[in-house]
Amino acid sequence: MRSPTILVLTVLAATLSACATAGPTAPSATDTAFSGSPAPVENYDWFFHGDETSARLAYGLEESDDLRLGLDCDRGSGRLALSGNAPAGAMAEFQIESGGETERFAAKAEPSELHDGVFLTAEARADAPVFQRFRRIGWLAMWQDGERQAYAPHPASAPNIDRFFAFCG
Repeated sequence: MRSPTILVLTVLAATLSACATAGPTAPSATDTAFSGSPAPVENYDWFFHGDETSARLAYGLEESDDLRLGLDCDRGSGRLALSGNAPAGAMAEFQIESGGETERFAAKAEPSELHDGVFLTAEARADAPVFQRFRRIGWLAMWQDGERQAYAPHPASAPNIDRFFAFCG
C-alpha cells in the first residue's frame, strides 16, 4: 500500500506535467484582472471625427502626430483605409487582434515625413471578423516586430467605436 505522502506527490506531479503543455499566455500587465481586456492607457484614446461623407477613428494622443492606428471610411461604403506608423524595416502589414480574432492586412510602406520609420497604409472590409469583434468588445491590439500593443478606449470614448462602424456600414 502506498503512503499518503507518495500518493499526494504522484497526483501533484501528474497535475504539474499536465499544466506544462503550451497554452494561452498569462495576461500582460496592461490586461485587467477580471475581464481579460486591456486597460486604457493614460492620454491615449480612440478619437472619432466625421462629417456628412467620411469618418475617422484614430488611436493615439489627441491633437498630435502620435498616431498608432487610423481607420477611415466613406459613409456606408463597408470599406476601411488603415494607416499608422511603424519602425524602419518593419514588415509592410497590419497584424491586428481583437478578442481572439487575428488578421493580417498587406500594407504599402512609405518613408514617414514625421517620424523615423515608415508610414503604412492598407485597405480592409469593415465587416472583417477582427473588426466586428473590435466593434463588440471595444479594444484591439496591433503586433509589430513581435510586440503586442493593446489599444483600449477610456469609458467616455468607447461609444465612438460602434458609432464609427455604424457610419461605415
